[in-house]
This record gives sequence, C-alpha cells and structure tokens, in this order.
Amino acid sequence: MKKTFFMNYFFSVFCLFLLLASCQSKSKTEAEIAKIPVNIDLVRFDKIFAEASPSDLENLKTEFPLFFPEQFHDSIWIAKMQDTLQRELNEEVLKVFPSEAVLKEELTSLFQHIKYYFPNVTIPKVYTTTSDVDYKTKVIAQDSLLLLELDTYLGEDHFFYEGISKYITKNMKPSQLTLDVASAYAEKEIALLTERSFLGQLIYFGKELYLKELWLPNTPEAERLGYTEEEMQWAIANEVEVWRYFVENELLYSTNTKLVQRFIAPAPFSKFNLEIDNESPGMIGRFIGWKIVQAYMKNNPVSVEQLMNKRADDIFNESKYKPKK
Repeated sequence: MKKTFFMNYFFSVFCLFLLLASCQSKSKTEAEIAKIPVNIDLVRFDKIFAEASPSDLENLKTEFPLFFPEQFHDSIWIAKMQDTLQRELNEEVLKVFPSEAVLKEELTSLFQHIKYYFPNVTIPKVYTTTSDVDYKTKVIAQDSLLLLELDTYLGEDHFFYEGISKYITKNMKPSQLTLDVASAYAEKEIALLTERSFLGQLIYFGKELYLKELWLPNTPEAERLGYTEEEMQWAIANEVEVWRYFVENELLYSTNTKLVQRFIAPAPFSKFNLEIDNESPGMIGRFIGWKIVQAYMKNNPVSVEQLMNKRADDIFNESKYKPKK
C-alpha cells in the first residue's frame, strides 16, 4: 500500500513539474512575441462616411477610391448618406465601437503572434466600414489590406439581426472579430485543400483551429470554434462517440460532398441522423480535426510552417490520435 502511495505521489509531482515547465515555456514565448514591433494603421471609414454630407462626396472619392467603384453613380452614395436606416446603422456601430483603441490593441496582439510564426506576413492597413449586415463577408483580407465590416459584430441579439438564424448570430459579436481576422490569415498560410476526402476537410480546419490556438492563446476554446460553452462541453464529452461514428461508418476517406454540410459547415447542429442530432453543435468535424492536429504536433518535432504543408494522410497516420474515454 505504501509503495502504491509513493508511486502515485511521485507521478503527481512529475505531472506538476511538466505542467510548470510548459507554463514557463509559454510565458517565455509570449514575452518574445510581445517584443515584435507591429504598428496597426486603422482608418475608421465607417465614422468618416457617417459624418459626411453630399458636398463631401468628391473628396471622399478621391481619398478613398476603394469604397467608390466607378460603375456606381454618385446618386447611390448620396442616397446612402441620407438614408435613415443607414444613419441608424451608423449610430449602432458607434455604440458598440466608439473608440479604435481596443480594436487596435487586439489586432496588434494578433499580428504580433502571426509574425512570430510567419515572419514574412505583411501587416495590412485596416479599414472599418459597414456592409448592410452582409454577414457572409464580415472580414476581407487582401495582401496589404484588411476590411472589417463592423455592422456584423453588434451582438448576437441585436435588433438588426432579426430574421437571421441563431446559429449565425451567436458569432456576430465584438469578441468574434479578431477570430475572423485570424481565420482569414490562417487561410493564407494553410496549403490549398487538394484532397477530396472527408479526412482532408477535417485536417484542413484542424490546422486553422490550431493556428487560432497559437495566435489567440487567451481566447476561450469555445469561442475559437464558434461554440457556446455548452456546445464545447458536448463536443468534449462526446469526442469518443463522434470519432467512433466516423470510423465505423467509413467516412474518413469518403469523397461524399454531403459530409461537409453534415459535419464541417456552420449549421445549427451536426447531422448524424440519430437522436443526438439536436443536442450536438454544428461543425463537429472541425473539432475532431483540431484534436487530430493537436495530437500530431504533440508527437512530432515539426514547425508550424511545416504543419501547414503536411498532407492530411500523413498528419493522421503520424498523430497517434486516440480520443480519451
């Protein structure tokens, strides 16, 4: 009995030592990241346009040609300036984003983390705007330009979002903005998805979530996945059962495109065609893919950049992934 006690004791001490070593390593990395020089040049075009009058239009077009495509007549922009709904939208955006300070601070931290792992990334010039609540293009990242549509981050219960499905509006909140920027930049670093298998999809989104884990370490895991805490707990509690379902139904190497809609794409729930469907969160395949990628990085001495170009088959086979019961 004494022998068992001492074995358990020393095992506990060893685990604590590993935990402390891991925390010290992470703290050292974060200290290095904090020293990376990043200057975010942010232009509040939404504010500028909200305060403009028709007489300012020509100057605006000269200074911000990006926002005034030539194929649109001036009457379109003048009508938008005078539209009561647009004015109300501008007011609501200013209520949620009255200052640029917090946004610049969050973006600075994000791009410091991105630069640490991908030094060649260009820091973009950032413009904030509105989009008539076009939630399908909340963030646009192009080379040295980043557009943020602030009217798609007013809060999940905002009255402007009435009629939009709850599984979509739950992520239309300020805390999701930097996560969406991270997703846009992760897409630039992950090798193009050429594998048509379901496994390829799992690993692709697993890589994205792994990058978000590195780039936004202080963001709750649930939010990184676009989950509520309840949905996250369901995913954790049912990881074994979900994985068993994928394996037993031989889905991993299937090229059935319907699997994307069932388990990868944003949805109110995942579609196992079982009684548990309504209890499950959508995108459960992304969660599984993330767990596989985590296991791979734990068991293989490769860089983050190497991970981005690694084939899904190799990642899976070398991950030794086995969900805990």
